[in-house]
Amino acid sequence: MTRPSAGPADHPETVSGDDPHAAIRAEVARLCAGFPGAYWRELDREGTYPEAFVRALAEGGWLAALIPEEYGGSGLGLSAAAAILEEVQHAGCNGAACHAQMYIMGALLRHGSEAQKARYLPQIARGELRLQAFGVTEPTSGTDTTALRTTARREGDHYVVNGQKIWTSRAEYSDLMLLLARTTPREQAQKRTDGLSVFLLDMREARQAGLTIRPIRTMMNHATTEVFFDNVRVPAENLIGEEGRGFRYILSGMNAERILIGAECIGDAKWFIDKATAYAKERVVFGRPIGQNQGVQFPIAKAYARMRAAELMVHRAAALFEAGQNCGAEANMAKMLAAEASWEAAEISVQTHGGFGFAEEYDVERKFRETRLYQVAPVSTNLILSYLAEHVLGLPRSY
Repeated sequence: MTRPSAGPADHPETVSGDDPHAAIRAEVARLCAGFPGAYWRELDREGTYPEAFVRALAEGGWLAALIPEEYGGSGLGLSAAAAILEEVQHAGCNGAACHAQMYIMGALLRHGSEAQKARYLPQIARGELRLQAFGVTEPTSGTDTTALRTTARREGDHYVVNGQKIWTSRAEYSDLMLLLARTTPREQAQKRTDGLSVFLLDMREARQAGLTIRPIRTMMNHATTEVFFDNVRVPAENLIGEEGRGFRYILSGMNAERILIGAECIGDAKWFIDKATAYAKERVVFGRPIGQNQGVQFPIAKAYARMRAAELMVHRAAALFEAGQNCGAEANMAKMLAAEASWEAAEISVQTHGGFGFAEEYDVERKFRETRLYQVAPVSTNLILSYLAEHVLGLPRSY
């Protein structure tokens, strides 16, 4: 049996020039180095928001990567944004504190009026406004977005919003919310996807006039909330696009969301694999490093292989998105495969560390909790499988 060769060819991400975003990765890594594990552990203990980290990303222009240059952003493609978020996770940080700002603004950019874009995008690009809250999911509808019950009733030059949202992350730390509400009763809509509209809600004003935010404690420090609307008035000029077409506008941004979350999962997987590999080299039991044992090294190697396979799907989906091609299947597969790869790597990292995998100081248990989320959100694995079964394989709709 011939031993396979090893070297830079097996690690293309380390080869200068092969990665078009190598410079971006290096800069993001430098920024993240200022926010080591101790920073995140303290926040995790207190359940507090990483304000300094988010501010540093905003001031560095990283959260404005996808905003066109004419509005003060960098005008980069989705693959560059994916590289930014992947590197954040690979550094052991948590991009969930602000990642939504990258994809939420897509609805405003693609479907907003010129006046809306000119008013908000430059301020978002400069970090003066945060658009990080996405008001879609509700307690009774879950992933069945067309069944949401929050209403927006037109009264003169305003809409009056009533209802409730849940799992609205970062609501306490965002100035603006992208809100999906029903403007036409479901029974009066021609199709179940009709009658929903998108609004840009100024949360600073709304919190003084009918908007209530309640934090939800979760197994990870995720700053998620439930939000209640009690006759909250939204100027009609804050309606994005046409009334009743909001579901389509939301869908147009979901592929970007899935791809970016997939990139974060790849970053998590790399972090876990790096941690497990380093520990397996250093930890000596029975007079030899545990990494010399195939029972330890094989699971790490398998996790690495699966991570690299998922990484290729993330890159493929991003390339299709940037080319303006249909990437629904690829975006969904990228998110699912990357989430599974990060979870497998997390399991292996805990197992490799043994008891120390549960010790706070190693950060493995914190990242373990954080990466588990992505098999559930922003879309569950089961819903992705249903999508592939129906839209790719042509099987009967299951729901």
